[in-house]
Amino acid sequence: MLAGSCHCGAVRFRVDAPIAELTTCDCSLCVKRNARDGEGSARDLTVLEGEAMLTLYEWNTRVAKHYFCRRCGIYVFHRKRSAPDHFGVNVFCLEGFDAASGAERSHVFMLTQ
Repeated sequence: MLAGSCHCGAVRFRVDAPIAELTTCDCSLCVKRNARDGEGSARDLTVLEGEAMLTLYEWNTRVAKHYFCRRCGIYVFHRKRSAPDHFGVNVFCLEGFDAASGAERSHVFMLTQ
């Protein structure tokens, strides 16, 4: 089990599975927020406190659901566009998690003209 929170502590959550792989993404949002994500099944993510403090951000297809703390603005996790039954969690929000410990996979999105 991994415990996590936003910067101000209003949003607290836990991940009930190990994070074995980290992801960086080069979509327009991820480039600007510069987070490294750990991925897992949606059933393994539980919001413990502060669900009302989460703000949802969607764009384009509106399939991906990006959640931020409405008080401190920190991105905490998202539902994935490519796999809506999975989440990506900002590993920098996880207590004691070593972001250098997991294998990293980068997403590359090709633009068509």
